[in-house]
Amino acid sequence: MRITQHCVQFHFISAKSTRERESGVELRLLKKKMATGEGSSKKMIATPEEMVEARVPLAYRDECAHLLIPLNKCRQAEFYLPWKCENERHSYEKCEYELVMERMLQMKKIREQSKQTLPQAAAGGASVPLIPKPANA
Repeated sequence: MRITQHCVQFHFISAKSTRERESGVELRLLKKKMATGEGSSKKMIATPEEMVEARVPLAYRDECAHLLIPLNKCRQAEFYLPWKCENERHSYEKCEYELVMERMLQMKKIREQSKQTLPQAAAGGASVPLIPKPANA
């Protein structure tokens, strides 16, 4: 059983590293776009001081943090009963969903751009394709 777990774990790690290598260029382009301000169409409403004061974790300090602050206050006031803060939770989850969909569209555009530029570069022999062709193709 231990060998099986090790093999499964190794397969998972190798698959993950392959995915990371394949999408490395795409992720760098996406990070570059986000850093230059071409990222989300939503604006930051909550200021960094408000987020620090509300003790919002760093991972949640995004464009939807202004909705998370009242949600967390409601949760604390209502002893984390799930049916008490439904409106706040719904608005926060909708905002996060819209951000995810927007990032997916951006990644799709980046992938299309890289597919267009990749065959041109491969024809000139300048670069190695991200996904190698199988031996029997």
